[in-house]
Amino acid sequence: MIIIDVLGKPCPVPVIEAKKALAGHNLSSVIVKVDNIVAVQNLEKMASGLGYVFSYVTNSENSFDVTISKSGDVSAMAQDAESDDVSSGISEVMPGGENRGSGAQKLAVVIGSDTMGSGSDELGKILIKGFLYSLTELPNPPKYVIFFNSGAYLTSEGANTIDDLRKLEEKGSEIMTCGTCINYYGLQEKLAVGKVVNMYEITERLTASDNVVNI
Repeated sequence: MIIIDVLGKPCPVPVIEAKKALAGHNLSSVIVKVDNIVAVQNLEKMASGLGYVFSYVTNSENSFDVTISKSGDVSAMAQDAESDDVSSGISEVMPGGENRGSGAQKLAVVIGSDTMGSGSDELGKILIKGFLYSLTELPNPPKYVIFFNSGAYLTSEGANTIDDLRKLEEKGSEIMTCGTCINYYGLQEKLAVGKVVNMYEITERLTASDNVVNI
């Protein structure tokens, strides 16, 4: 058994770290330390979906210890990983972003804001960070991740999303930011990841994609 301390980490980090630990080690159980009841509930859903035993202890209002134990059959984990694929039949991502496996498709993710959703900007920034982190954990990451309007801030120096975007690049994703948007916000010297593109290039990438997710 190992202890995974994700106190202070936003969704979906607790679930992803627990799944990775259970999948990557010869472990029968893990303890996940989280600081909110929603994280506890998300871990319970994950455990239930995999057929694992779930329990938790409340230490305080902001401290919970979640225990997830395997039943000994790891086939459910493999099935769950397959269900997370963006495209069915994709088994591996090759260097340079080429997908290998039947049914491979090009996915483009378009992000037009430095927040996710409407309402609280503070919450929106947490959500967009969690979304980009989640993309890095997909077995088949998007071929293109395109930023425009205030989304340009997410590829610029000082953004807490840079490490996630660099990880996506390492997995073969092309990170692109609208040049007009970079100029509008005065970020010409601050691009930290990916490349600057024009609207025609963006249009080419989108029309060449099999699926487009617009955030």
